[in-house]
Amino acid sequence: MARMKFLCDAERCIECNACVTACKNEHEVPWGINRRRLVTLNDGKPGERSISMACMHCNDPPCAAVCPVDCFLQTADGVVLHSKDLCIGCGYCFYACPFGAPQYPRTTDFGSRGKMDKCTFCAGGPEPDGSVEEYQKYGANRLAEGKLPLCAEMCSTRALMGGDGAVLADIYQERSLRRGYGSGAPGWSTAYGRNDRGSPFAPGGPGTGGA
Repeated sequence: MARMKFLCDAERCIECNACVTACKNEHEVPWGINRRRLVTLNDGKPGERSISMACMHCNDPPCAAVCPVDCFLQTADGVVLHSKDLCIGCGYCFYACPFGAPQYPRTTDFGSRGKMDKCTFCAGGPEPDGSVEEYQKYGANRLAEGKLPLCAEMCSTRALMGGDGAVLADIYQERSLRRGYGSGAPGWSTAYGRNDRGSPFAPGGPGTGGA
C-alpha cells in the first residue's frame, strides 16, 4: 500500500509561490489561512534556501496524539485528515505539530479560534467523496479523481513532489547521485547538462507520478 508523502527539494525551489497560490485557489481556503507556505532561510545571503511547507502527513502524527476529541483520522494511504464537526478549536494540535500545519481562521476576545484547518493532501475529508459538504468544509478531493495534490502538479521546477513516499525517495536519491557532491559541486544547481534534457529528474521534467 502506497504511503502518500510530500518532499520538497530545497535545491530546486525558486520561491515562486505557485504552490501556495494553487492550494488557495483549488480549495478556496479562507482569508488569513495558508495551508501551504514558503519558508526561506538565510534570505539574501550566501546559501539561501527556500522550502515549501505544509502538513507532512506523519506516520505517527503528534496532532492526533494530543487531540482531546479524536477528530483526526488517517486513511489507508497515510493521509492525515480531520473532522471539523468534532473539532472544538482547543489549539493543542497547533502546538504539537512541528511544521505548524494546523491553523485557525480567527481569534476573538474570548479566545475562540474556530474550527481548525490544514492541508488535506487534496484528499477532502471524512464526508462522502465529491459531495458539496466535503468541498465546503475541506476543499477539492483530487485523490478520489485519481490526481495528485495541485501544489505539486503546479511546481515548475519539480522541487515540490507529492505521491508514494517510496517513489519520491527513489527520485530524490537519483537526483542526489546526479548532483555529485550536492551543494559542494560548483555550479550544479544552475547548470544542467544535455543529458538532463527530457529527463523526469531535470527541472520542468514530466516527473514520476506528477513529480
